[in-house]
Amino acid sequence: MIRFSTAMLLVALSAGPALAQDHSHHPASPATAASTQGFQAANAKMHKDMDIAFSGDADVDFMRGMIAHHQGAIDMAKVQLQYGKDPIVRQLSADIIKAQESEIAMMRDWLAKKGK
Repeated sequence: MIRFSTAMLLVALSAGPALAQDHSHHPASPATAASTQGFQAANAKMHKDMDIAFSGDADVDFMRGMIAHHQGAIDMAKVQLQYGKDPIVRQLSADIIKAQESEIAMMRDWLAKKGK
């Protein structure tokens, strides 16, 4: 005669429903989700673009690096708007895009005026 401990019995009973479940409709894992891929691409581009040739002028180098940094924020906000659902976060993303685009324009104008 086979004897089951209480723990073994609980494991056996709890496994039954799990084995019968249909797992074909689970969402993508965090690593393969389209939003993750979008954020990873935006992050990689931002870091590549922030790797500027430093001039030794702190003001110029700051502006050049921040343009890429702000563009990264815009790109991430666009990913959030494409895949996110929360209205508060969506509004924040829209606000970030508007503010960062304006700041990028100001930084580019500043660099142009400096001949950089």
